[in-house]
Amino acid sequence: MRLRQRRVGVGMTQEGLARVIGITFQQVQKYERGTNRIVASRLLDLARSLGVTVDYFFEDLPDHALRGEHCPGPGEGADLPALMAERDTLILVRAYHRIADPDVRRRLIDLVKSLGTT
Repeated sequence: MRLRQRRVGVGMTQEGLARVIGITFQQVQKYERGTNRIVASRLLDLARSLGVTVDYFFEDLPDHALRGEHCPGPGEGADLPALMAERDTLILVRAYHRIADPDVRRRLIDLVKSLGTT
């Protein structure tokens, strides 16, 4: 999920990322879906290509996930990471951070909150 989030965040396609690290875009798809595990050397390639450290992919993971224990599924607290990986969410966040005026940012947050309650 973090792989997709970063790739979309920097405006790179699956094909572009695959080309940079020398794999097929289908392999990138499998990594992003969690179908295939990412070996350490490939994770390092991905991190370098996306301009982050390997630690980026492990930030904000709950302690139980780092220990290999049960990770929450849908409805168990996993909703926020899934929402953050959606393309529209990333577009909205990038646009929000380009707003220089803090008052405009606050008004935008208030507007979005009010629309979400209807």
